[in-house]
Amino acid sequence: MDYGLTEEQKEIIELAHKIAEKRIRPAAAELDEKGEFPTEILKEIAQSDLFGLYIPEEHGGFGGGSLELCLATEEFSKACGGVAVSYAAVALGAYPILLYGTEEQKQKYLPDIASGKRLAAFAITEQGAGSDAGSVKTQATKDGDFYVLNGTKQWITNGGEAEVYTVIATTNKDKGARGLSCFIVEKGTPGFSFGKKEDKLGIRCSATRELIFTDCKIPKENLIGKEGLGFIVAMRTFDNSRPGIAAQAIGIAQGALDLAIKYAKERVQFGQPISSFQGIQWMLADMATQIEAARALTYSVCRMIDSGVKDVGKESAQAKLFAGDTAMKVTTDCLQIFGGYGYMRDYPIEKYFRDAKITQIYEGTNQIQRNIIALKLIKETA
Repeated sequence: MDYGLTEEQKEIIELAHKIAEKRIRPAAAELDEKGEFPTEILKEIAQSDLFGLYIPEEHGGFGGGSLELCLATEEFSKACGGVAVSYAAVALGAYPILLYGTEEQKQKYLPDIASGKRLAAFAITEQGAGSDAGSVKTQATKDGDFYVLNGTKQWITNGGEAEVYTVIATTNKDKGARGLSCFIVEKGTPGFSFGKKEDKLGIRCSATRELIFTDCKIPKENLIGKEGLGFIVAMRTFDNSRPGIAAQAIGIAQGALDLAIKYAKERVQFGQPISSFQGIQWMLADMATQIEAARALTYSVCRMIDSGVKDVGKESAQAKLFAGDTAMKVTTDCLQIFGGYGYMRDYPIEKYFRDAKITQIYEGTNQIQRNIIALKLIKETA
């Protein structure tokens, strides 16, 4: 479909596609097998100036928005979901600063993030605070001109690799979600350490680690916004970042479909390519239609965000929900087209199948997305 993209946006796609085909795809299987963080590939992405697509020019970025970020993420995801999320999660970590940071915080951190010199990560999830994000236990205690952090974050994308972390902690546990605050914590701060790198089903090259805070002392200037604003910062961050997960899901699905079409044209059974069978043709048609629908929805939400619409929680959740479910269905059907070969690691389709699953889970499970959508619908018609 023609989405009316500008010449600059088309150039972003072309540049990201070149990196995906020349650097990411040839390395994807080895990175997946070893669970190796794609440091060198991310450096090349940084040299191509793609890390700052959504960051304003005055803070060292390209001056684009959500759509530009999603275009690049989608292209990278066609080759490897793990590399793509290592790239996109930097934006997740940067959004709290971009949305709620002071000018001093923006000037200090955003230029290095935009250049790719410093990676970022966002930390809210804990052992007892996954879908129930308001149940964060990590504590930040005011101590003069500092805050002292104690607690553990779990399953943090880019954990251990990022230099800048935006961390949700409670400053008043008696207030629940209204007692949460958001802080910037730099790697290397005394009292800030990391747990083991998790051994995952999919997106294996991305780094997922615990963040451990033990009397970690940070300056009060590292508070984002004000005390008690943390839950709002987190939810607004997710409103802006969930289309990125949708873009990742779309890229994974499209990459899998491309492989399935090629295979169906080459695989001969009963004396003819399996692409000539109506059963296969209908599967391909359904998958292409579902992907295009997910893409259209996601790009529309990106444009809402970029136009300045503030209340996009429902639409952002819809994009993430629909694209994530589409990725899982499409990769399942693509693997089916490959038959027994698809179940073997000799063929890359099984990796797309494994990578797709996480898009239904992180940044809010798709069940939580349904809750968000339904509650908004009920509120709108009250």
